Amino acid sequence: MNEMMSAGVELMLIGMGIVFAFLALLIVMVNIMTSVIQRFFPETHLAELNPASASTSHTNAGVIAAITAAVHQYRNEHNKS
Repeated sequence: MNEMMSAGVELMLIGMGIVFAFLALLIVMVNIMTSVIQRFFPETHLAELNPASASTSHTNAGVIAAITAAVHQYRNEHNKS
């Protein structure tokens, strides 16, 4: 029985080590891809691409107020237990 427990613990540690190594490699690769993409494809602003859309990016204060009121009403109705 002791031999089976040690084999199980060994298998568990190997599995956890493989998962940890994979996740560490995944984080490194995502960071590398991010830096490569930012280097070769720099972020451009919307106003540079289409000057006409720069004026439409400002949201109307009435729309913001209506959205805020709708969210507030939804939360009040659905948070009652």
